[in-house]
Amino acid sequence: MPSERFFITTPIYYVNDLPHIGHAYTTIAADVLARHHRQRGERVFFLTGTDEHGQKVQQAADRRGVPPQRHVDELVVRFRDLWQQLDISHDDFIRTTEPRHRQAVQRALQALYERGEIYKASYEGWYCLPDERFWTEKELVGGNCPECGRPVEQVSEENYFFKMGKYRDWLRAHIREHPRFILPESRRNEILGFLGRPLGDLCISRPKNRLAWGIPLPFDPEYVTYVWCDALVNYLTAPGYPDPAFTRWWPADCHLVGKDILTTHAIYWSTMLKAMELPLPVTLFAHGWWTVKGEKMSKSRGNVVDPWAVISEVGVDAFRYFLLREVPFGLDGDYSREALLQRYHSDLANDLGNLLGRLLTMVEKYQHGILAPPGEPDAAFDGPLRRLAEGLAGQARAALDEFAFHRALQAIWEVVGEANRYVERSAPWVLAKDPAQRGRLATVLFTTAAALRLVAVSLAPFLPRTAEAIWSQLGIEGSPLTATLQSAGRWEDLRPGTRVLPGRQLFPRIVEQ
Repeated sequence: MPSERFFITTPIYYVNDLPHIGHAYTTIAADVLARHHRQRGERVFFLTGTDEHGQKVQQAADRRGVPPQRHVDELVVRFRDLWQQLDISHDDFIRTTEPRHRQAVQRALQALYERGEIYKASYEGWYCLPDERFWTEKELVGGNCPECGRPVEQVSEENYFFKMGKYRDWLRAHIREHPRFILPESRRNEILGFLGRPLGDLCISRPKNRLAWGIPLPFDPEYVTYVWCDALVNYLTAPGYPDPAFTRWWPADCHLVGKDILTTHAIYWSTMLKAMELPLPVTLFAHGWWTVKGEKMSKSRGNVVDPWAVISEVGVDAFRYFLLREVPFGLDGDYSREALLQRYHSDLANDLGNLLGRLLTMVEKYQHGILAPPGEPDAAFDGPLRRLAEGLAGQARAALDEFAFHRALQAIWEVVGEANRYVERSAPWVLAKDPAQRGRLATVLFTTAAALRLVAVSLAPFLPRTAEAIWSQLGIEGSPLTATLQSAGRWEDLRPGTRVLPGRQLFPRIVEQ
């Protein structure tokens, strides 16, 4: 078993929300990284899940007249179903209502309390119910919550606080000394700017008489844990905390988050870990938002993109492809059905789908469905495609190490494009008319098939169903989804004599009704 390991997480998604394109975006990106690192022969732990406590959940359950646990049990199914639809290969799905998580949260808080990192004090401030978060008067924007812009209410009560403020200088130094701790660089600079101001302590509790739906504080059962302190600990729960064996996975290699929750991860979570004397994750990567016609998606605007509707129209792999090819990861992107269909028809149907279809048709027609042994290659003519295809795995690896999903896909499509040009220049339909060119015909078809095979290997983390379809239609045994780069990433691994097995068209054209 290799010694390398890779632990990647998504945020745990708020169970009261309907799963939308933003949830899908983060989770698909994490899935690609998890699949890619498995291809590299590493041990991978891919974690996702749901955040199920807090005031909004309690109120929603009350409105329905059902217990909160029943409410969340019914809602969590929507996330599980979507991840199954999207072929998400997570190793663990954590729920904050699970006993293992309650134990981990209470042990973490008890450890902080015993270290003198938590104290009780009276507090008066402005509370945003949608964000379940306190704000000071200075932080309000126009008298409203600076995060969501909605009204706040004044609250005065006793609560428990974590001594977060004392770690400000340490955290600033850590961020500066570890350039890859917060990515992309623009988000890193935002957090450093935030830390340029005084950092207050963090309220970590809610009185039970105001909020009962949460994990009780271990040192005062009259209070429950603030939902963010509860949620963040999930990254420790899943690998096994408080069992010491959790360090076989911790620290996480990457927390993937949306830019709207970077502050809580970069500041709350980092300082909590420091106070517990635990190592910080290697990287926090905050990606951008998807907008529609330049506007943020919201239920009130009626412009929220439904992943199920997109999947039903173009399929899972086309949806995965569009999200990661259209916009550099980390920037905001504008979603439109027109852009999606353009990518579908141009990149997927025309470039990739037609390449495979043409190749299989010619192998059937000219070689009775069996890839004949290639003749002597022409280094000048055949070499460029082979060199490009053989370098593909390294290019994809370098791009994914930088979270540049679009660059990895561009590299794959460079090979696809070169293979299409190679077929056009070679004109196998002309070679087939001349018996003296039989060896040359075999070389062209075999070279194209070998290039497509390597495309399937690098494509497998992104478009698993498509990669598997290419693999099986080329008649190759096994699966690109379980093969490692070491075992499947060589040009020579395609064997002459393989019988192709043409199947359904990869990406049939979508005809407008």
